[in-house]
Amino acid sequence: MSVTLEQIQNAASILKGKIARTPLLHSSALSQTLNANIHIKHENLQPTHSFKVRGARVKMETLSPQQRYNGVVTMSAGNHAQAVAFHGREMGVTVNLVMPESTPSVKLLSCQEMGAEVTLSGETIADAQIIAENIAHKQNKTLVHPYDDDSIIAGQGTVALEMLEDCPDLDTIIVPIGGGGLIGGVATAVKSLHPDIQIIGVEAESFPSMHAAINNTNAICGGRTIGEGIAVKNVTTRTIEITRKHVDDIILVSETNLEDAIVAFLDQHKSIAEGAGAAGLAAVLAHPQRFSGRNIGVILCGGNIDPRVLNSVVSRKLARLQRIIRLHVEIMDQPGALASVATIISQTRGNILEVLHHRLLLDLPAKQASLDLMIETQGPRHAATIIGSLNEAGFPTTHID
Repeated sequence: MSVTLEQIQNAASILKGKIARTPLLHSSALSQTLNANIHIKHENLQPTHSFKVRGARVKMETLSPQQRYNGVVTMSAGNHAQAVAFHGREMGVTVNLVMPESTPSVKLLSCQEMGAEVTLSGETIADAQIIAENIAHKQNKTLVHPYDDDSIIAGQGTVALEMLEDCPDLDTIIVPIGGGGLIGGVATAVKSLHPDIQIIGVEAESFPSMHAAINNTNAICGGRTIGEGIAVKNVTTRTIEITRKHVDDIILVSETNLEDAIVAFLDQHKSIAEGAGAAGLAAVLAHPQRFSGRNIGVILCGGNIDPRVLNSVVSRKLARLQRIIRLHVEIMDQPGALASVATIISQTRGNILEVLHHRLLLDLPAKQASLDLMIETQGPRHAATIIGSLNEAGFPTTHID
């Protein structure tokens, strides 16, 4: 059975008053940077900070009284799990969740706080699915699949209805792909109403499941990714068929692309995105010429990023831009040497963030010491000025990558 526009419109009626009607906001800063009109659909502003509340609610509204009494079970890397837990609490339905062991703690804790019973098992959603199906069978619970379900897909498709209502002249919509539920719903709605609008899917390079399925090749999936919400090995016949019918192209993005997009959302649009949520913007950042001049809708589909990971991503980006650099400086082991180095850096308007002073290393002469410094700069030129000033003052300095 294929999802229809009518099902998506009915799903929109079901969701009225039960979830947020999220804004589609034009980003002047990102538009200027990318030479395109960038409109951001803020699904990170949903109650659980992800679009997943849409499909989960529509599916759970279909449960019979007996099914509600027995409870539900699902497998998820976090956002779908949170959505099911959220609606389960509101609807009085008990929820069992099976989540991969790599699930970020921010998502795990959120599910537990909403009263769900959580089991951590396996590396991927495919691993977690085996456990979830066993629980469903043994305990007579309804399996609420994250994407292989018409009700779920119809619910996710309501994102597109809102985007088209808010900005009818979009010519491109970019959608992250995990299992294919979101792009399945969005593509069905958009192509039914405006077949000329391009639908572009985005997957992480390390999990190109849908890209491989559409191109009839074998997907090589695995490894750690910051886009754990789209780290899906097994796409299904249902979502493959919809994608093949309605999606114009699928772009694969690197881990660096995802990190850059997270930082761009934060720095230029003042919004928080998780790795999967940033995938749409990552595609534009990776291929700016392809999207130049277009009127683009980007779905920021989730904002559940661990603060520790966000801090790491920002720091890594600053390092790539040489806004933060690490220097190795050789000095004489005598009073005032460290102060002289600090003075030079201060005079060149560098900001010392961290100092490691080595005096007892066996590979150093007895009267010599070394410094490992972390310094905040204004960029590559400023970094080069600092390094040059230290070398000219008699402090041999090298940039540590």
